[in-house]
Amino acid sequence: MRCLGCHLANQKEPAYIVFEDDFVCCILDHEPYNDGHVLILPKKHIRYIDELDETAGHSLLAAAATISKAIKILFAPDGISVIQNGGDFDEMTHFHMHVVPRYKNQNFAEFYLDNQHNEAVDEKKLEEISRDLIEVITKLS
Repeated sequence: MRCLGCHLANQKEPAYIVFEDDFVCCILDHEPYNDGHVLILPKKHIRYIDELDETAGHSLLAAAATISKAIKILFAPDGISVIQNGGDFDEMTHFHMHVVPRYKNQNFAEFYLDNQHNEAVDEKKLEEISRDLIEVITKLS
């Protein structure tokens, strides 16, 4: 069975990659809740959090910290949410974590609505955000 998460994490599908190591790939969400919304995917097919081995788990958390630092520098959010939806709530059927910049007075419940994204994806904007995140992450390394 074709796994979209495996394809994205292993660059078999186009994505805006902002960071990767041997175990994880971090990409911009193609329908971001806010600018800078990143998905962190293990390169190995993993469906549930309890299937993560120690190395992959460490890489996921280290990537989440790096991405969070870069988001703070670039977007100055009021906060950041790191979220993982498992089981029936994981539409990708591949483990992934969201790193989402958050701002006061936003109703975050909208994040979980199926119809929250009605605007066309601005590829030029995603490309710019990707470039900016890569630059900041490189400086942080």
